[in-house]
Amino acid sequence: MTRAGTAPPGADQGTARAEAVLSRLQLLVTRKLDGLLQGDYAGLLPGPGSEAGESREYRPGDDVRRMDWPVTARTTTPHVRRTVADRELETWLAVDLSASVDFGTARWLKRDLVIAAAAAMAHLTVRGGNRIGAVVGTGSGVPVSASRGWRRRRDSAPTAEATPPSMVRLPARPGRKEAQGLLRAIARTRIRPGRADLGALVDMLNRPPRRRGVAVVISDFLTPVEGWARPVRKLGVRHDVLAIEVVDPRELELPDVGVLTLADPETGALHEVQTADPALRRRYAEAAGEQRAVIARALRAAGAAHLRLRTDTDWLLDMVRFVAAQRHARTRGTTR
Repeated sequence: MTRAGTAPPGADQGTARAEAVLSRLQLLVTRKLDGLLQGDYAGLLPGPGSEAGESREYRPGDDVRRMDWPVTARTTTPHVRRTVADRELETWLAVDLSASVDFGTARWLKRDLVIAAAAAMAHLTVRGGNRIGAVVGTGSGVPVSASRGWRRRRDSAPTAEATPPSMVRLPARPGRKEAQGLLRAIARTRIRPGRADLGALVDMLNRPPRRRGVAVVISDFLTPVEGWARPVRKLGVRHDVLAIEVVDPRELELPDVGVLTLADPETGALHEVQTADPALRRRYAEAAGEQRAVIARALRAAGAAHLRLRTDTDWLLDMVRFVAAQRHARTRGTTR
């Protein structure tokens, strides 16, 4: 697997790995997720149901239960309210492929888990003619330390041709074939160094305004909370929001392995840590726990459902448990 700080693989090698990972994930999703959910494809978040659309004049044979009485009173002409069926709802993914997800010390890389979550969402939402689209973001391709040097040397600044856009929108389309193409485009995205703006990525789902649907944010959320909390809150005003947080166990606690050299994948900075120090390991675990608690509070305040997937556990089982909990909450009259 690719480690942070090493040279990126060639295009052919990267594409082959992406296809292999995606094929394996799709096999897991199709065989195991179908069986665990026992044929119920309501999705990770139950959709908002049939939604009111535009009004039109009443025609003989129309269901009188769909009468739009306010419009009828204003126009003195009978009108009925058209509805948007569940199958016409859109699901949008905000997929964060920043440099920090190119890491993993357990069964999966975090990047693979991000793609797995996207594959599961596509599998569960494309049935019945639903449309699914995505916005995909990664780093700028310029480490923070290098970008400071470019401010002093204008002649070495990257050109638009050399630096592809850090955020890409993949339009929402119905059908399995289109969903497969969307997943391939996500899997083939090359992770680049540099800071990724999660807030701007989420805000892309708010523009242009869309009718009510499902929005899924897939990220490790290892960026300042104040940068993405407001866009997620804004997203939750109109849509059902699901936040899928991807975590590696080494981000929660350090093992006792002596001196460990750590590399920041976004800045390239190196740090040597003496993991044999129990006080340091305790402070690290406390700080990591507080960081995750802040993330959870921000998502809860935004009204988003929160699913945490770990690289060292059975992510499919975690996902099914989440589905069951959500449906149980719906039957009890709660949504989160």
